[in-house]
Amino acid sequence: MIKAKTPLKAKKSNRSVFYRISAWLHLWLGLVTGLIMLVVCLTACIWVFNDEITALMEPETRVAKQSTPVIPPSELIRIADSIAPGKKPNYATYQQGRAIYLALGEGRRGNTVLRVNPYSGQVISVKEKKAGETDFFRFILNGHRFLWLPYEIGRPIVNYGTLIFVILLITGMVLWWPRKWTKAARDQSFKVKWKASFKRVNYDLHNVFGFYSLLFLLAIALTGMVYGIKWYSNGLYWVTSGGQSLPEFKRAKSDSLQAGKFFTPQNAMDNCWNQVSSQHPDAEGIYYAFADTSKAASTINITIYPTAGKYYNNRSFVFDQHTGKQLKGNPVYEKPYEEAAFGAKLRRMNYDIHVGSILGLPGKIMAFFAALIGASLPVTGFLVWWGKKKKKSSKNTK
Repeated sequence: MIKAKTPLKAKKSNRSVFYRISAWLHLWLGLVTGLIMLVVCLTACIWVFNDEITALMEPETRVAKQSTPVIPPSELIRIADSIAPGKKPNYATYQQGRAIYLALGEGRRGNTVLRVNPYSGQVISVKEKKAGETDFFRFILNGHRFLWLPYEIGRPIVNYGTLIFVILLITGMVLWWPRKWTKAARDQSFKVKWKASFKRVNYDLHNVFGFYSLLFLLAIALTGMVYGIKWYSNGLYWVTSGGQSLPEFKRAKSDSLQAGKFFTPQNAMDNCWNQVSSQHPDAEGIYYAFADTSKAASTINITIYPTAGKYYNNRSFVFDQHTGKQLKGNPVYEKPYEEAAFGAKLRRMNYDIHVGSILGLPGKIMAFFAALIGASLPVTGFLVWWGKKKKKSSKNTK
């Protein structure tokens, strides 16, 4: 007579099957994406502190805050014309305590960067960038986003490599979870035995550090996918907004029929600047994108940042370059953060969560160490697998 399995045995059997599936996925998906996530996480460690490192490396750009008004965009253009005549203004960033960053030219096709004292208009430095030339942090960001490959190839690899990384974190949690919460199991799950053999220390680094960084790495990975996987981005907004679709972003256009009727380009610049700066006199930073005056439909775009080092509560404004009239911009960023719905608030916090700045400097430090551990997991995981493979091979040989 064949005895039926008891419910307890069935439960153990189900757990065993689930554990084996998780182990199989964790191993092979990890081997497939290990090198990708090593690069992505290491570049993330560096990018987290790009603002702080840049400020440290450019002490000449520090400018003490004064009570006098900063120079308007039209004055910036006058200064730029005296140094790089004929180059189109691209954008300028105003930041409390720092010199204005003014970019002229065609972006990656070659440009000129001026650092200008925001109060006196004195040019602090001039840098010429050749076509295709990138600075250090742009190089790091390119590696983080598409592994320095052609964009259309590298971007999907990073995006779906990150999705697989999320699966690895979940299966890793399944493998980490002790079968019984004995004292020995707790010690093995929460402590690294530093005095043990290299093999055991490596296993503990993978197992224990992986657990401690799990929630941070999940937050970083899930927010990172918003920028690259459209169906995921739309789905996340749908879930967090209670079933609403992500508002479609349509780039606003100036009314080309009004060209030359109201303002000169310089007057239009300052008119829009005054509208925004007068409403937000205490803003810690302002991003000003100049209209391309050779294109009648081009607009003036201004973004204000109320809090230094944070992006979620910014406000974006779009203006007609001919009439100075405010136009509709990105629906997610038009309202003040405090008035936005939960889904829109979460979407606006996405970058700050991704880099940890949502919690200020402590959050960035946590993101740094989480990414560093994330970079170590493929290495320690590979060593665990390689050690088991060698051991198995040795047994078979004997």
